[in-house]
Amino acid sequence: MNDKDIIELYLNRDECAVDETALKYGRLIRSIAMNILGSASDAEECVNDVYLAAWNTVPCKKIDNLAAFLGRLSRNIAVNKAEYNSAKKRSGGFSKTLDELAGILPGGETPESHCAAAELGGYIGGYLAGISRRKRVVFVRRYWYCDEIKEIAERYGYSESKVKSMLMRTRNGLKKYLIGKGVEL
Repeated sequence: MNDKDIIELYLNRDECAVDETALKYGRLIRSIAMNILGSASDAEECVNDVYLAAWNTVPCKKIDNLAAFLGRLSRNIAVNKAEYNSAKKRSGGFSKTLDELAGILPGGETPESHCAAAELGGYIGGYLAGISRRKRVVFVRRYWYCDEIKEIAERYGYSESKVKSMLMRTRNGLKKYLIGKGVEL
């Protein structure tokens, strides 16, 4: 079933929409949740939350890319669950991935930092648009999908050291780019 048909099922409030979503995108949603959370039970809970969120959101929002929409829902729900788990001192694998970006991205929980988040996201998107596709894909697989370095290497036929090197160079380039844009790190 194509995405337009699945979205139409949601719009018609047909419960088959969830089944069709699970068939077509269940693996993607589960993979994102598992990479962030590192726990099968937490990932399964996240998957169910994504289906519920999609059910509640699709009729109210125009969806152009269903895969991207579901991926973003999955990532956001998994990140929220990871933050909840780490607040309870039950850490998942997500914090390890974020530690790699710690020296590049500004931190802090202030109102100003929340206002600047959209601008920062635009800068990061601009930087990624200006680098090669293979570097961009490796960076996104690591920091958006939270794939392990070994998984990225196997997926694209690189050695683990090449992936680490690509990520380090991309992070360093991003840092210089952000400094050039006046972002305080």
